[in-house]
Amino acid sequence: MNRYNILNIAAITALGLALSLSNAVAQEKQHVLIKAPAENSKYTQQQVVDVGDIPGHQVRVFEIHRTFPTNPPMINGLKLTEAWTRGISDYIDNTGTSNNYTVYILENGDKFFTRVGLVAQSVGPGKFTNSTAGTITGGTGKMLGIRGIVRSSGTAEPKAGVNENQTDIEYWMEK
Repeated sequence: MNRYNILNIAAITALGLALSLSNAVAQEKQHVLIKAPAENSKYTQQQVVDVGDIPGHQVRVFEIHRTFPTNPPMINGLKLTEAWTRGISDYIDNTGTSNNYTVYILENGDKFFTRVGLVAQSVGPGKFTNSTAGTITGGTGKMLGIRGIVRSSGTAEPKAGVNENQTDIEYWMEK
């Protein structure tokens, strides 16, 4: 066999191996949709401070607790029981940005963590819609190697204590 044929065979073999590995990695990705209606989502803490530069400009630190009492989402074979979101917002009349951190707690006590950026848009006095994008930053126990992408959308009325959202998570377990 000449050198040209050996290089071609090696290149084809390498390409085939790369394709099979990429398919294996793609097959390991999981997808979960988490719905958190208003009745299962509660602001537990909020501190709002007027900035003072223009009317309606406020910064806020908040915490939201969510539970999943019926049909809980499954993540890596475990039921999701609750989630705690803590964030810092910078809004002018409920339009602006927020940085949010969520701890997801599974039925066995294992956790995973996300960090997202949020954009809010006012839809009336005291109400806004929002969308987020971010990443899974780590986990504990069976979630130790979790990584992924997080996207969500929702509505909120913070003064009334109302918050609901839908979170779409694509995740995989790193070895």
